[in-house]
Amino acid sequence: MKKKNKEDVPDTNNVEQGILKRKTLKEIIAPSGIDFTNIDHLEIISNTKRYARSFFVSALPRMCTFPELFRDMYLFGDINTSIYITPIKEEKSQNDLNRVINELETERIVAADKGNINRESTITQKRFEAEQLRDEIAAGFNKLFEATIVSTLFSYNLEELDRATKMLSSEMSKTMVGIRSAWGMQEEAFQTNMPLMEKKITKSHTFDRNSMGTVFPFTTSEIGHPTGVPLGFNKQTGTPILFDNFHSSLTNYNMVIFAKSGAGKSVTMKTLVSRSSVLMGIESLALDAEGEYTIVAESLGGINVVISPTSKTVINIFDVETETIKDEITGKERMVLSIENKVEDVTQGLLTMAKGSTRSTEVNELTKQIIAETVAEEYAALGINSNPSSLYEQDTTGIIKGDMLSKQKKKMPTIGSWYRRLQVKAKDNKNVDYQYHYSYLLKVMKQYIREYDGQMAYFDGQSTFELLDGAPFINLDISQLEERFARPLAQQILLSWIWEKFVKKNSEDREKAAKKRVLVDEAWMLLPYPEAVDFLNKMARRARKRNVSLAIISQRFQDFYEKPEAQAVLTSSDTKLFLAQDKSEIQYLKEVFKLSEGEANFLVTCQRGEGLLKVGSDTAILKITPTKKEFEFVETNLNQLAKMKKN
Repeated sequence: MKKKNKEDVPDTNNVEQGILKRKTLKEIIAPSGIDFTNIDHLEIISNTKRYARSFFVSALPRMCTFPELFRDMYLFGDINTSIYITPIKEEKSQNDLNRVINELETERIVAADKGNINRESTITQKRFEAEQLRDEIAAGFNKLFEATIVSTLFSYNLEELDRATKMLSSEMSKTMVGIRSAWGMQEEAFQTNMPLMEKKITKSHTFDRNSMGTVFPFTTSEIGHPTGVPLGFNKQTGTPILFDNFHSSLTNYNMVIFAKSGAGKSVTMKTLVSRSSVLMGIESLALDAEGEYTIVAESLGGINVVISPTSKTVINIFDVETETIKDEITGKERMVLSIENKVEDVTQGLLTMAKGSTRSTEVNELTKQIIAETVAEEYAALGINSNPSSLYEQDTTGIIKGDMLSKQKKKMPTIGSWYRRLQVKAKDNKNVDYQYHYSYLLKVMKQYIREYDGQMAYFDGQSTFELLDGAPFINLDISQLEERFARPLAQQILLSWIWEKFVKKNSEDREKAAKKRVLVDEAWMLLPYPEAVDFLNKMARRARKRNVSLAIISQRFQDFYEKPEAQAVLTSSDTKLFLAQDKSEIQYLKEVFKLSEGEANFLVTCQRGEGLLKVGSDTAILKITPTKKEFEFVETNLNQLAKMKKN
């Protein structure tokens, strides 16, 4: 029997190693190689080549807030930052501060001898602060630290890396933060910024305990309401953003969205509406100025209502409903009818009609008085007053022992009946001033009267439908109306009608009330009309009490900024979302919302569907992420939709 030589025997261990050898963690996460030959950047060699540049913070302002510093940094792209914090021994702190105090005293004497009063005063203040800090450290109330800040900026091409570096350096310098490239030390700086925590860059700054305390938390807020819906991802951290604008931590439930055309504001709102409808049961109603929400209503099993000169839909501005309010003292609920408030709302709507697209100055306080008096008379003629039962016809055949078993709501006044009352009043009133205004009103209001075949008579008559509770989405489409005046007018009248038919149905008891959202698209159309803006403000203030969220969507923030009366809407909104902005808008946003330079720059350079989300005191960089199925009904850009379907 032939013996097998040792070399003839397969080395099973080597075979197993060759077949079953697993990659180490280092091999999995590390790139193929890194080229450090360039003195101002490095190249990361992998499946896709990347470029990186490391730098360190070389100068900081006397007063530095770390969260603001890092927020500005992170908004310029893919960047990693490491901070090395080293406590300074008390003895060394005392010695260093004593040396500084002595040097400052010498400088002060020199300045005094030269008669430089301003210089002497500045140095005296610095010396006082140094002495105060020394005493705090001696008493154990404070401590000094050394901090080294090193960052690495990444990009997929060198040109983009150079551009981002220049932009970052320029913007950071505006806040007196110096950024210096680790020239000739790219390898050391890169290693310093690795998780290995090997500090190979020695440039440091000294901070006391109070300053270092601002490092935590770092730069971003995580918006993660346990009751919320996934809206997208935090672009800085990669974590999902769960958003609930009805969360108990918020002072109100309203929200505003500002973005330039094509930035994705309608996609964002449609995504939020559809997800919150399915996952949270929120009932939404859209005042659709551009006809963009029709397919959303269809997809959610909702209702589409088209208001146009050719449709048979009628919305009666005079419609009024009872409401249930809660006594703040007893906690008991009671039904009321706010007829005085309704008279005011109708008066404001008719005033806007009377002013017309030219916003005629012919309309003054006397005109308003005439309108208000005749509107009140219309309700009084039907016996409608502050008593809730006055809104109903009593069916005497159904009364047993004084109990009303059945009741039917009275038919409401209409613009047509109000116009006829105006005609009668004009004949009876001989006062010259009154006759002038009666004549003006009869002339300009004729276009709204169905009897005269008015071009805008779609608000004259009894309402042709009711808003049913429980519908997941109701879309009121006004896109077929003329844009300059007819649409803003429709927005105002419909807001008043929505308040009666949709909002007031909710109880003031939050536990009983459904969660509802009213969405006003292209809200900028309302701004030229004071009465419309006034009603928008009132709805924003009163919505929370009814568990309703008012969502305002618009393009130009400047339009709201330049109208002080419109800014109340902003202060009544705890949630603000800013998508991509034109450069002309940024200064106004910075001023009103105290945006940092980095945040402002991000809003100018961010991509479609990216934005800055502010919820209460929290801020996050948001990336909106509709699913492929959602994309089919939230996307209005045909090119984007075709691209999505192709992929």
